[in-house]
Amino acid sequence: MLRLIIALLLFVSGGLAADSRLDQVVAAVRAEVKPDQAMEYMNRVYATDRWFTFPKFQETAEYLTRTMRATGLRNVELLAAPADGVSQFGYWTMPLAWDVKQARLEIVEPAPPEEFRVLADYQKVPASLGMWSGPTPPGGVVAEVVELKRGSTAEIQKLDLKGKLVLTRQNPAGIRWLLARQGALGAINTSSENRNLKDAYQWVNSWGDNSWGFNKGDAPLVCFSVTPRQAEFLTGLLASGAKVRVKALVDSRLYSGAYPYATAVVPGSGSGEEVLALGHTAEQGANDNATGVAAMLEALGTLNRLIAAGKLPRPARSIRMLAMGELHASMHYIGTHPERMRQTVAAICLDTPAGFYELPGTEYGFHLNPDVARSFTDALILRVAEAYFPKLSPPRPFRAAPYATGTDTFLGDPLIGVPTVWPFSGSGVHVHHMSADTPDRVDPRSLRDLTVVTAAYLYFVASAGEPEARWLAEAALARGRERVQAATPERIAYTVDRESQAVLSVLRLVPANRREKLRAALEPMLEQLRQMRAAPPASEQPITEAARIVVKRKRFGTLPLDEIPPDQREGYPSGAWSLVPISALYWCDGQRNLAEVIRLTRLERGPTNFDFVGYFRFLEKRGYVEFVK
Repeated sequence: MLRLIIALLLFVSGGLAADSRLDQVVAAVRAEVKPDQAMEYMNRVYATDRWFTFPKFQETAEYLTRTMRATGLRNVELLAAPADGVSQFGYWTMPLAWDVKQARLEIVEPAPPEEFRVLADYQKVPASLGMWSGPTPPGGVVAEVVELKRGSTAEIQKLDLKGKLVLTRQNPAGIRWLLARQGALGAINTSSENRNLKDAYQWVNSWGDNSWGFNKGDAPLVCFSVTPRQAEFLTGLLASGAKVRVKALVDSRLYSGAYPYATAVVPGSGSGEEVLALGHTAEQGANDNATGVAAMLEALGTLNRLIAAGKLPRPARSIRMLAMGELHASMHYIGTHPERMRQTVAAICLDTPAGFYELPGTEYGFHLNPDVARSFTDALILRVAEAYFPKLSPPRPFRAAPYATGTDTFLGDPLIGVPTVWPFSGSGVHVHHMSADTPDRVDPRSLRDLTVVTAAYLYFVASAGEPEARWLAEAALARGRERVQAATPERIAYTVDRESQAVLSVLRLVPANRREKLRAALEPMLEQLRQMRAAPPASEQPITEAARIVVKRKRFGTLPLDEIPPDQREGYPSGAWSLVPISALYWCDGQRNLAEVIRLTRLERGPTNFDFVGYFRFLEKRGYVEFVK
């Protein structure tokens, strides 16, 4: 007992010093950060990305590389993923490049009021045209409009859609493959994430037959969006029995090109390791995601200024920013830089609005790692938030949030092994993927907050040595105790195991030859967690079909099933976004049998009737995974 008390006292004394250092880092960053500069970065990225064509993505990437150099960042690189519709990194297919000169949709019959004649004009509102929209013949084409009210497969298959534009109440991306099979010219989207914004266009950015992006061999369908006000007018015309004809003109091209992205570092003092901030370019909105890119750029610029001025010592690890196309380009970077990724100890994903303080829902939540990758970074990002937000005037709330997909948070995948946290807030007025997501909806104070928290998190990890590792272990223990105490009886043993992993994850921060000694010093903390275990974890499993299957993964990352048409997926979801199959996939390590994977997934995600055995047999049959004999 005396040894336990002494060990804990040593951790507490080291923890107080590290706690003070974190406060000092936060204070230094807050004093140096330049919100106006961050807003300028945001405006510049928005100015080119809002057109969402690949030549404009190139302009954004070139602007970022120039700015990285101007702010003193090092090892600036302008990289490119192949935009050929064929190449894969992980299991994500790189989409074809796309460009558009002009696009316009107008009603020709019956003669409408002037305010409703032109429904879409890309040059005035880029989001009125769907990304990867195929071209029309030169001069445009006149087509009949057919309304799709329910969007079921059976309904669509009964309709004569050949050469027609289909007015959809749902985002047409999910039924695009069916529209292509029925010979439709394309779709007019009337769905909106916020129908109260009567004159805002919903951006359609998913337009492949089987996948998010447009791949080689996909049908080049036309895609427009209309506003809620225009949608009401169109549906009213069709309900009256009128035959509605429109002229569609799209001067676009789909081609094999490059998906450009940029990276640079604040160099460390020579450990060879890195800490990573990644956020995606190539979207049309200011809050999604010019703010994330701007926060990264200002965070690294701030740290570089502080280090150059001697206000912060140079950290041992380099701090890297990666501004790239969401998921596609991050998959490419990870796949083509395996040694860098092995040397990357932690990451933060910046894909978030920076909404106005006065609006509800704009406070920051911090999405943490999946349970399979439970890490000290979960406790650290919350400690950074605790060191910053309560000291604002007035104090600003924040919260922890569970792991979520839908952006570049997949680096915690054990086949990659980089724990990643994700700050996220709302925009107040919901403008996600809408033409209303404009720079005037970005609050410089929220952008400042995002920048400060990001910079402090990156610097603390980059400079962490053994004293900080011990403090982080204590922070992980404190969070772990809270989680165990809050766990239901059937989840206590599981939670103890996961939080023990979080404590042990700090070993990554010390040299290999020091890890055994630190591991021994962490033992009293682990014992505290073990003593909270209500019962030992189940070690025996019934001999079921699942218990006889051991799944071995072939590639890192999630499984979007890009090569398989939706009607050939045997009812299983795309693994690009669905949390249950993603969690199960992450638990598959080539050693656990599938019964254990199912047990762990249900403990993480809650009760589910998902057909795990059928799903993994489907993946095995399609060659995505193999079963270990």
